Amino acid sequence: MADWGPVIIAVLLFVLLSPGLLVQIPAGKGKIVEFGNMQTSGASIFVHAIIYFCLITIFLIVIGVHVYTG
Repeated sequence: MADWGPVIIAVLLFVLLSPGLLVQIPAGKGKIVEFGNMQTSGASIFVHAIIYFCLITIFLIVIGVHVYTG
């Protein structure tokens, strides 16, 4: 049996937390949050990476999400 939980969670979080796709934190031009602008910056990439790391740690290590196939 293969455990697909980590793969599914990682892909979903990667897509949802891509800077500029749904939300961008921090946004440029003095704004804190901007929605759907499809642009990014170095600070935004760093913030989204920290959020991604925190969420993937919570889902995979603390909660222990598992999806078995076969």
